[in-house]
Amino acid sequence: MSAVPIEFNVPSVDRPFGIYLWAIFDQAWEKLFGWPASSFIFVRNDPNIPFSSTPPVIIAIIVYYIVIFGGREVMRNLSPIRLNWLFQIHNIFLTLLSGMLLLLLVEQLFPIIVRQGILYAICDYGSWTQPIVFCYYLNYLTKYFELIDTVFLVLRKKKLTFLHTYHHGATALLCYTQLIGKTSVSWVPITLNLFVHVVMYFYYFLAARGIRVWWKEWVTRLQIIQFVIDLGFVYFASYTYFTSTYWPWMPNMGSCAGEEFAAIYGCGLLTSYLFLFIAFYINSYRKPSSKGPSKPVVAVDGPVGGVNAQTGASRGQTTTRSRRA
Repeated sequence: MSAVPIEFNVPSVDRPFGIYLWAIFDQAWEKLFGWPASSFIFVRNDPNIPFSSTPPVIIAIIVYYIVIFGGREVMRNLSPIRLNWLFQIHNIFLTLLSGMLLLLLVEQLFPIIVRQGILYAICDYGSWTQPIVFCYYLNYLTKYFELIDTVFLVLRKKKLTFLHTYHHGATALLCYTQLIGKTSVSWVPITLNLFVHVVMYFYYFLAARGIRVWWKEWVTRLQIIQFVIDLGFVYFASYTYFTSTYWPWMPNMGSCAGEEFAAIYGCGLLTSYLFLFIAFYINSYRKPSSKGPSKPVVAVDGPVGGVNAQTGASRGQTTTRSRRA
């Protein structure tokens, strides 16, 4: 494949960043893996596409729970293993990866939204394009990589909370159901989540480096805002699909692309996330302490989960703590 020259132009609808990021990414991908990203087609149950069928997904999630809870028992009589340098690499990698996928998706979605409108973007298969689906698939694969977040908790002998373990396994399954269900509204929760992950994993990288920031609490707030916006879109998309399909006499905006099982699972899971994160936020930041004002914590979608990233101090000690939901 011949090199694609990088041309810098005035930002436009088709090139919101002034350059065509997808072409650069496609070329880089081919150099790294020997095949262009533009040739990828997601096909369910394709043995050549990892985690494209249900059995491997379920097995991976089951193995995840066996490893973390079994690992917790193994570590019970052992000293904590910090691996701070590896933790830093893990977080800066996920920061950069999330940022890259976010920029690629914005570049692809911007002209669709401008030219066709929001309704088309969230309800028409026209927004289920090859580059967008490839980014969805890469984002989906990162959910398995993010399971390593819990491994750090186990090695550091930190408490495994329900919110943390539930969120990790359920999110991997969520991304899988939306891929096979072809829900065109998927770009809303995915892009918002990628933005939150850029902020969140960068915060954890800084914390592991011993750098404190004033905006720690905003990581949790951003997640709650993310779920509120997510649910506004997915509820609307599900409502207009089900009413146009089964109750056409009710007000609706027509059908919406995607399978019913994916819509139901997505609505249910995101709703549970919103309530769980709000409850944790109230308990962590707003619940008064009998011993005086409590130290703030971060109820984030990050990997530390109940400990301070720099020191490993747990609840009850004088240092602030952070946790991954």
